[in-house]
Amino acid sequence: MRPVDPAVRQARAWLSRAVEPGSVSMWRFVEHSGPVAAMAALRTGVAPREVQALVGERAGEDLSADDLRRAERCGARLVVPEDDEWPAVALHCLTLRAVAGDGPTERTQALVPPLALWVRGDRPLADLVDRSVALVGSRASTAYGEHVAAEFGHGLGERGWTTLSGGAFGIDAAAHRGALAAGAPTVAVLACGVDRAYPSAHSALFARVLDDGLLVSEWPPGCAPLKHRFLVRNRLIAALTRGTVVVEAAARSGALATGNRARELGRQVMAVPGPVTSAMSVGCHELLRERDHERAAVLVTTAAEVVQAVGRLGDDLAAPAERPTTPQDSLSDVARRVLDACPVRSGVPPERLAAVAGCAVVDVLRVLPALELHELVEWTGTGWRLAPAPRPGR
Repeated sequence: MRPVDPAVRQARAWLSRAVEPGSVSMWRFVEHSGPVAAMAALRTGVAPREVQALVGERAGEDLSADDLRRAERCGARLVVPEDDEWPAVALHCLTLRAVAGDGPTERTQALVPPLALWVRGDRPLADLVDRSVALVGSRASTAYGEHVAAEFGHGLGERGWTTLSGGAFGIDAAAHRGALAAGAPTVAVLACGVDRAYPSAHSALFARVLDDGLLVSEWPPGCAPLKHRFLVRNRLIAALTRGTVVVEAAARSGALATGNRARELGRQVMAVPGPVTSAMSVGCHELLRERDHERAAVLVTTAAEVVQAVGRLGDDLAAPAERPTTPQDSLSDVARRVLDACPVRSGVPPERLAAVAGCAVVDVLRVLPALELHELVEWTGTGWRLAPAPRPGR
């Protein structure tokens, strides 16, 4: 592993508290100047006015050492772009958009890489998100949505994929629990410090996530889950994964915003259809009904279909949907016509069957043994009729 200059790590720790994530101009300033020089300029007030204003009164504070110690106490670390475990491949899509400067600049919508990531858990971040899928959806989820999210999380885990979500109530929690039930790692991207359990009812769930997965955040330890931070976080969920599955989403939903961020980044967007009467599936249906077919979401109903959409071409194929088979499936056209000609109650001779079926008597005599073998017809002693349906339990 390449060593990282402690001054660089401390500078990025300072920046992660001094500057709210999501600013394209701040990211460009740090990229151009380097984190140490950028911190020095901001602390002395000589940075360009646009980026200096983003720091404000925080320029006079330096809690970086405290943040790093606090992270260490809870088993977390600061992962920076200079680290080997930095997910550079996954976040490259954000870098391209920030360099191009052709996207929105408002912080809750800007597509810009993080300056650093606070990570809690033992697994290397880059390795865990290399084969990952985001499962997102409504907090006010239905039983149907939670069942699907858990099934997807479990199925992805069984196939060696990491489930990534936001740790919230509803779909997020169901996705994490599904992955855990499969004994697979899962990643929760938080809108607060990694030392805080938000929602507090999920403290036990986060403890289970840490057994083999990660908690990730752009905000240093102790930071509160402010409302706008959830919107800023959405781009990170979309960027870290191969694709985003929206399981349930209302017409106005953070999950829908995550799906849109994924689409803007060129990631695969998938949606689960729901009942047409469900308000929690309106957003999913809108993604599927996108008139521009290149922007429309892919309809998915199983974890195998998700993997097929984001996996290697030709390797990660979903098996065709299983269809119930019946003896009638293998019948020839003549056999079907003879079967349709058979009465329900009284038996009739082959000549009568031939007249009704519109075929020769010899053809009727040729197919009747096969129909009898499949228990579709029976001989009554005087003629042929349909065999009675088997009783339940037989």
